[in-house]
Amino acid sequence: MSRLIVVSNRVSAPADPAAGSAGGLAMALSAALKTYDGLWFGWSGETVEVFTGEPNFQNRAGVKVALVDLEAQDVDEYYNGYANKTLWPLFHHRVDLTAYERSYGEGYERVNRRFAEVLAPLIQPDDLIWIHDYHMIPLAWELRRLGIANRIGFFLHTPWPARQLLVTLPHHRRLVESLFAYDLIGFHTEEWLDLFRDYVVTEAGGELDGRGGLECFGRRLQTGIFPIGIDVEGFLKAWNSAGGVRAYDRMVASSASRAMVVGVDRLDYSKGLEERLLGYEQFLQDNPSWRGGVFLLQVTPISRDEVETYQEMRARLDALAGRINGEFAEMDWQPIRYLNRTYRRDQLAGLYRAARVGLVTPLRDGMNLVAKEYVAAQSPEDPGVLILSRFAGAAEQMGEALLVNPFSREELSDAILKALTMPLAERKRKWEALMQVVRDTDVAHWRDAFVRALKTTPVTTGDGPSTAAHAV
Repeated sequence: MSRLIVVSNRVSAPADPAAGSAGGLAMALSAALKTYDGLWFGWSGETVEVFTGEPNFQNRAGVKVALVDLEAQDVDEYYNGYANKTLWPLFHHRVDLTAYERSYGEGYERVNRRFAEVLAPLIQPDDLIWIHDYHMIPLAWELRRLGIANRIGFFLHTPWPARQLLVTLPHHRRLVESLFAYDLIGFHTEEWLDLFRDYVVTEAGGELDGRGGLECFGRRLQTGIFPIGIDVEGFLKAWNSAGGVRAYDRMVASSASRAMVVGVDRLDYSKGLEERLLGYEQFLQDNPSWRGGVFLLQVTPISRDEVETYQEMRARLDALAGRINGEFAEMDWQPIRYLNRTYRRDQLAGLYRAARVGLVTPLRDGMNLVAKEYVAAQSPEDPGVLILSRFAGAAEQMGEALLVNPFSREELSDAILKALTMPLAERKRKWEALMQVVRDTDVAHWRDAFVRALKTTPVTTGDGPSTAAHAV
């Protein structure tokens, strides 16, 4: 049986699955790696003065991992620079925040080349290689350059940008050309795949073959839609655990019979946090009878705090939450509880269960698994209501949610009122339909569908990408 090699920027294979803090993606990939006797390869998160290229092998709960340390310059240019200041905002349609610096592109290619040079000797002839996300788009090309002929798949966890925006990236053609070193590329939604095809056909002169394939740059590439899901049974187990029940009980007690609206998002401009708070403020203005009877619990762990854009955003959110509380709060009621900390999966399950409304309103998002987690946590006898941005990838599957335009504060306000006043029978009907989707497309289904497609995809043929410089 062939092995499966998973490659990602950071290796999240759980050291102790019993601890309950590992996410569903980590658990699903770990299970696949055990099945296929595989290897998980990526950056260790550590820096060294001089790159050695020596992998650090570990065994994490039966999963073999290989970790590589990077130099500080690598991290600054590849991770903080090109990945998080160039590709992340561009792929989320924030060209105004996109930084184009030549050193970032040079660092991005250098690190992917280093990863390939460390990984290539570990690959056996019949291994399947599954590379994840925008950090490692050129990795297959670098592996091909070293003579690796195995099937290599790529999955993009973010949206793919519109062609009119992608062309603002210096050497955008080179980036897309490097993707044709893969045999299979997967996206969450039909929309992201259509945008990718539009660039290849319109900008690069490629052709569709009518079977999900694309031909361009002298190579053929297979594409597919693989919407990611959650570990449903694992999440239900987390809810039923002592920690989940305790979190639920604490929230019910602290709510004092008030309806709770919950939002859980890491600090990022793609999540629509400022727009969400403004929409909630509009709701309080529009519905004075609900003041004192509802509160928003917004859990926002800090991320990428070394990036100036995120520091500025945090300051704006702090000020906005403080202003809304200052305007509407009473002695015994605070309209917003704003928390900048991380909670375990069992604790989040308890928070979701206690919430009358789940507010998931990103401005643009790959999938957003919080929407699916919120649905999974609900009581079948008295479920809450999911309000979901139509610009989240999950909206393509979860049409029974209240779909909203997060840029419209009035639309958010109306949706919150509708969710809070929705009759029980309608809430049940919507939840049952949503829960069926969550179960049918769980993370194991996503994992198995991609691996199965990769195993049956013909190996790419052709001359491969050119060797032109990619630096921005």
